[in-house]
Amino acid sequence: MKSLLFIAFCALFLAGCAVEPPRMPPVAAKPSPPPPEPKKQLSVIQGGGYYLDDGPGDNPPPNIDSIPDAIPKEEALIASCNKPYHAMGKYYRPRTALGHYHAVGVASWYGRRFNGAKTSSGEAYDMYGMTAAHPTLPIPSYAKVTNLKTGKSVIVKINDRGPFRSDRLIDLSYTAAHKLGIIRNGSAKVAVDTVLPGEEEINQNVATSSPQTAGSIYLQLAAFSERLNAEHFVETHRPELTGFSPEIVGSGGLYKVHVGPYSNRGDARSAAGRLAMILDINPILTSE
Repeated sequence: MKSLLFIAFCALFLAGCAVEPPRMPPVAAKPSPPPPEPKKQLSVIQGGGYYLDDGPGDNPPPNIDSIPDAIPKEEALIASCNKPYHAMGKYYRPRTALGHYHAVGVASWYGRRFNGAKTSSGEAYDMYGMTAAHPTLPIPSYAKVTNLKTGKSVIVKINDRGPFRSDRLIDLSYTAAHKLGIIRNGSAKVAVDTVLPGEEEINQNVATSSPQTAGSIYLQLAAFSERLNAEHFVETHRPELTGFSPEIVGSGGLYKVHVGPYSNRGDARSAAGRLAMILDINPILTSE
């Protein structure tokens, strides 16, 4: 009897084990989070072209190569812009009168980061204008900037202060830098020479006109607002000027140091080359 009960119990147990447990709905796997987007890199031209959010504008004018150089004109100097000042721990004493200036150094440029901002002169900075910043040249004044590697030159208006780095001589507008071919590298070695109102026009006329009348071409070595400074220049450089017969000519409120005259452009340019090496200046051809 006990064996029959045991057999019946085992049969019921096995039947219960054969019942399939209810199925649970599958748990959906959590989706993997999307990979983080790569950080956007600031556009930086190799060689120091620009930094931070500076650089070329989004829609530069299509005719940027045809934008004319600045035209030197008579303008009153802005006294407040030409006072001594400190910047980046250095003391600067700007020039307070127009006159001869020649220097060789590195030019850089600034673009959209400052476009529309007020310059030292009070004008809004126009990156597509022909302007520049210089630590000490009078504001406003004009300068010829020459890329010493290519020989290309532009004339810019000095209306701002800077750059304030010991390895920089002048900061150019975007257009001026573009025309000199230094946008890609960001900087270049240049020569900077002041241009007084009327000088560049005379220089161009001399360079493009027919052969000059004998004795009508001179070389201008320097220009000063005071005659005493012109006389000092001549006396200081008299040994180097032996054979050049320097003279001081008063014109337009300035005292200009001339040598000559020369009967043709070839002789004048040959003399200009010798003087450039002797005095480290850039003589200007003039018909005065």
